[in-house]
Amino acid sequence: MRVAIVVFDGFSELDTFITFGLLNRLGASGWKAELAGISARVTSMGGVTVDTSQSLEFANEAEAVVFPGGLYSRAIAENSAVIDRLQLDPVRQLIGGQCSGTLLLARLGLLADLPAATDVASKPWMVQAGVRVADDTPFHARGPVATAGGAFAAHYLATWLMWKGAGLEAATQALQQTAPVGQKDDWTERLLAVVRPHVGAVPG
Repeated sequence: MRVAIVVFDGFSELDTFITFGLLNRLGASGWKAELAGISARVTSMGGVTVDTSQSLEFANEAEAVVFPGGLYSRAIAENSAVIDRLQLDPVRQLIGGQCSGTLLLARLGLLADLPAATDVASKPWMVQAGVRVADDTPFHARGPVATAGGAFAAHYLATWLMWKGAGLEAATQALQQTAPVGQKDDWTERLLAVVRPHVGAVPG
């Protein structure tokens, strides 16, 4: 499973690196999450500079695509020069957006009437974009499209991707490897419980 985590300058470290770290726990099963963007190097909202390993167009080829939140997501969503380079296909791809990253899903026409989870700061922009916001929920998904709200909701988005793409057993193992000591079972079950209603019929 190739996963494109699409990042721009001002990206959220937690949205990005939690998902990146969890998904790459499935490396032995052929999973590889990579940072993709419009430039070879991007700087996070907290000043962390990292190299991207893929161009933006990698998102069109990958089996899964994630849009983390960021400081400039609203401007990027309004930038046709960027948006027109993205040709995503929910028939063959799993697609997720987190916090302001959900604006990009809306701009790409991927939400339709799907209630979208997002953070408090991004909610007015989502409403303005005509999106029905799912209040007081950190995660919502239907079919191949998922949204998450709040930085630590990255755990839910990553859990959903792993469960949908690799099955329950693989997702559970990856979560237990990263769970806080002494809370392995409780931590894992809490994540699975939030995601379970949105997974549908998948292996495992």
